[in-house]
Amino acid sequence: MLTYTGHPLLDVGAATITVFSGKDRPEELTDADLEAAADYMAANYPRPPLRGYLTTVFPNADGFTQPAYFNDPAKQARYADLVLRAFRDAVPTLDERDPFLDRPVPNVSYNVKDELPAGRAYRQHIPMQMGVGVINFYAEGDAGLPVSGAALLAFQALPLGCAKCGGRPLAVHSDNPAILRHFAGRFLEDNRRAIALQQAADGDKMPEADRSFRTLLIETLLAAREMQARSAARETPFSVTAYHFSNSGQGASLDLYHLPGQVILYLREMLAADYAQTWGRLVGAAWERPKLKRGQPPTDFRPRRNWLYEDLFQVANDPQRYAPRFIRTYFLRRAYRYARQDETDPRGGYSTRDEAALVSWRLLEPFLKRILAMQQARINHIRALGDALAAYVREENDRRFFREFYVLGRYDQLRVALLKANNRHVARGRKPLLTLDGYLSVFEEGEELARADWRLARDLVLIRMIEQLYESGWLGRNEDVIAEADTEANNDSDDTH
Repeated sequence: MLTYTGHPLLDVGAATITVFSGKDRPEELTDADLEAAADYMAANYPRPPLRGYLTTVFPNADGFTQPAYFNDPAKQARYADLVLRAFRDAVPTLDERDPFLDRPVPNVSYNVKDELPAGRAYRQHIPMQMGVGVINFYAEGDAGLPVSGAALLAFQALPLGCAKCGGRPLAVHSDNPAILRHFAGRFLEDNRRAIALQQAADGDKMPEADRSFRTLLIETLLAAREMQARSAARETPFSVTAYHFSNSGQGASLDLYHLPGQVILYLREMLAADYAQTWGRLVGAAWERPKLKRGQPPTDFRPRRNWLYEDLFQVANDPQRYAPRFIRTYFLRRAYRYARQDETDPRGGYSTRDEAALVSWRLLEPFLKRILAMQQARINHIRALGDALAAYVREENDRRFFREFYVLGRYDQLRVALLKANNRHVARGRKPLLTLDGYLSVFEEGEELARADWRLARDLVLIRMIEQLYESGWLGRNEDVIAEADTEANNDSDDTH
């Protein structure tokens, strides 16, 4: 009776009913499963704490959110029958089918007073639709959306499978059915617990999610069994899109947040044993900090935001624009100057010197391949140059070159510094640090024509250098050289904020 259709709101509702019934796929649902889900909604939608929250999903829904019916249980029950149980075989149907499931449209009016055209749904029944009598965007000016009882039930279940963030529902859709079910299931579990607690305490408000919505999205995604897979199938790409919406009559709104397949594949790779420990340290260092009161943190503090997760959404939206800052902040551990005035934002206190142990080429290389789609040949050249320069600095103890490479903000200056180091190295009878092909691949489009991303390339080489110098012990013996460099550097000259 139900199946996934590609419509995000209907699919989230169908997934919610599927989880509620303990099934794996909506095609497995029976009439008894739909009845049980309808009974739960009929018992809880007309009363607090859901009643107030549902005004952002189903405004002016007769038996659920209309104050005129709050003290009329009979009319509330009638409305619940109309919108929650129209899937029953005994309900008469019209000679037309709905556009979602290709099922017959009930010959009933979806309001208590039978004032609406039979089988037609509006914004009080399905979020983000037009109001009663508005003909825009409907075929042949026929106002209202013809919808079957099963589809309408799925739309009605939608808020149970959403998280409440900023007063608005957050619905998460994916082209991977297991991930779709996972998000709906996690939010349903949280909502049912919150409903029970609020009703036991005579509360009248649905609580907010305890994470910001971007952090909640990635944290919930990483907990999915599909993300923990260790088989060849783990390379199958899928995406996730969040719909943060309000259907309120006082101001409908819709914001979309998308995590494409390449970002999800990177996150899944970071869960593997080879990366998990170091990645976990990066994530752990990105959690929001408490505001201190009289120098002491609050005892009940629970962070809402992880800045690495938040910034990853910017990278997902526009990798070429935001990835350089992401790499510089999280992989190179350079302080983000726009965060320095906020004591709750840990990024303002990042330090390459103090956190050199977190500088990891191993985490960076999959990022370059997955998210920036960088060619392996260029990655190899960057790594080789980083190794060669690290060996040079270590063997010659060339603190000046390291500091210059760290801070120089003009390409011509950087090029001169590299050439001088190369000449000094060759003069001592050593193999050249630079090869023409390698240098061009890393820094130039042609002879003396810098790549547009040369600063990013410099940071990537620097990450490899620092990792190698830290592991060799040179950096521990020369910590002050980074302190000197940080003092000289314009830390965020190429930041986007």
